[in-house]
Amino acid sequence: MAYNLLNGKKGIIFGALNDKSIAWKVAERAYEEGAVFTLSNTPVALRLGTLNELAEKTGAKVLPADATSNQDVENVILKSMEMLGGKVDFILHSIGMSPNVRKGLPYDNLSYDFFLKTLDISALSFHKILLMARKHDAINEWGSVVALTYIAAQRTLVGYNDMADAKALLESIARSFGYIYGRDKKIRINTVSQSPTMTTAGSGIKGIESLFDFTERMSPLGNATAEECAGYVVTLFSDLTRKVTMQNLYHDGGFSSMAMSQRAISQYEKSFEECD
Repeated sequence: MAYNLLNGKKGIIFGALNDKSIAWKVAERAYEEGAVFTLSNTPVALRLGTLNELAEKTGAKVLPADATSNQDVENVILKSMEMLGGKVDFILHSIGMSPNVRKGLPYDNLSYDFFLKTLDISALSFHKILLMARKHDAINEWGSVVALTYIAAQRTLVGYNDMADAKALLESIARSFGYIYGRDKKIRINTVSQSPTMTTAGSGIKGIESLFDFTERMSPLGNATAEECAGYVVTLFSDLTRKVTMQNLYHDGGFSSMAMSQRAISQYEKSFEECD
C-alpha cells in the first residue's frame, strides 16, 4: 500500500545492483510513494547487475560512477540536479565492499592495501557524496540522507572483518556531517542498521546462513527483510521524520536489544542433546 509519502520529492540512490539489493527495494518503494530519482553504481556493477531494468521500471536515469572518485561523485550530483530540475530531497548510500572479505583474508592477517580500499569504498564514499552535495548546495532544506550500516560496527562478528571498521567510520561520518548539515541547512543524516539480509553482498559473508538463523531466533519480531527496510528508509526520506538526525537506527526486529531468547536457548539445548 502506498501513502504518497514522497509525492513531489526528488532523490539520488547509490548502490542498487539487482532485485536482491536493499537499494533496489528502496528505489521501488520510493517510486511507489511518488518520488523521482536518479540511480548510480559503478560501471562494473552495471555490467554485472540488472540496474537498467530498475531504471526502466521506475523511469529513472542511470549515472555510472565510482563513488571513491570525487570527480565521478560530483558529476552524479550535478547531472542529477540537471535531470531532476533542481535540488534533491533525499540521498541513499548503499555502498560497501571489502577485498579482504572477498579474498578470505582474516582480520589478524589482512592486507592493508585492501583495508584502505574497504574504507574508501564503504565509508569515505559517503563523506565524498555529502561533501559534493554540500559544495553544490544540492539538497533542499529538510532533506534527508540515509546510509545503510550493520550492527558489526558495535559488536564483533566473526567473518565481517574490516567491513566492521568501515561501518563504524560510516556511522561517525553521519554524526559529524549531520551536525554541520543540520545546523546550516536543516538536513537530516542517519544510518539504518539492518538485519542480516540475503543480498548479493550479504551472501558472500562467511557463515551468513548460520547468522541469519541465529538472528531470526534471537529477534522477537524476526529478521527484517529488504522490502521492510525499504519501507523504513522511505519514512526517513519523508516529512514525517523531520527532527530525526545523527542517529544510528536499528531495523532488526529487536535483535540489537536482546541477550538471549527462548528460541535460541531451545536450539542451544538441542545441540547438547545431540552430543549426549
